[in-house]
Amino acid sequence: MAVYAVGDLQGCAEELETLLERLSFDPARDRLWLTGDLVNRGPGSLQALRRVRALGDAAVTVLGNHDVHLLAVAADVHRQRRSDTLEEILAAPDREELLGWLAGLPLVHEDRQLGWSMVHAGLPPEWDIATARACAAEVSAALRADARGFFAAMYGDEPDRWSPALTGADRLRFTVNSLTRLRIVAPDGRLLLKFKGPLEGAPAGARAWFQVPGRRSAGTRIVFGHWSALGFHDGDGVLAIDTGCVWGGALTAVRLDAAAPPVQLACRGARDIGAPEDAGRD
Repeated sequence: MAVYAVGDLQGCAEELETLLERLSFDPARDRLWLTGDLVNRGPGSLQALRRVRALGDAAVTVLGNHDVHLLAVAADVHRQRRSDTLEEILAAPDREELLGWLAGLPLVHEDRQLGWSMVHAGLPPEWDIATARACAAEVSAALRADARGFFAAMYGDEPDRWSPALTGADRLRFTVNSLTRLRIVAPDGRLLLKFKGPLEGAPAGARAWFQVPGRRSAGTRIVFGHWSALGFHDGDGVLAIDTGCVWGGALTAVRLDAAAPPVQLACRGARDIGAPEDAGRD
């Protein structure tokens, strides 16, 4: 059995099929971890959802910011952005089954036997993996209990600093922002959520979340996506594998259960790499 982690699809369903063929992936034997953002910006979001859902227990996926955005749009709580490519999903005959499956996905996945955990974006420096898991479970419970109420309070960049005293919508929003949007933090630990560029372009004093000295999650190996401008990064106790397939980069797969070089499929790109990204929830 092989366990592969694959970076953000963002609707690049054809590329996923080609990559799985290249890996000789067998769902009866192998397992697939996906770092989230199955949908949006690419042309095959509906096909990507259907394909990953059809893999059943052979695949595990965490929610990304674009997946959460789709759920908010479907709940009529938020409008689509100009760059969204979600209409095919929203009009699909199996829409409710797909959205129900998507809403049930976790924000954190941990496999202690394998020795890896997975999130879409990052962890604030004050969190260990147990805290991340507990806060993620609170979000999942709130989403199940009152999806419209949850999404109505989800959008926004505040609070930008963790405190165990956070409660209610503030605590849930901070959790979603950390796990699905985080890239860098300020010297005082604040989440700098508007930054999307390469690490060398970060504001003075800011650090990648995984390079903060003394971060409490340092003892856990974490695989994540979300940061296409960072690209492939294997170091600092993390594995970053969003290599920008939708922007004409590559779709990356890495074995988690054995030492092996990454497998990267060159992508034609559904979006112009020079086009500015919407502010939104990227």
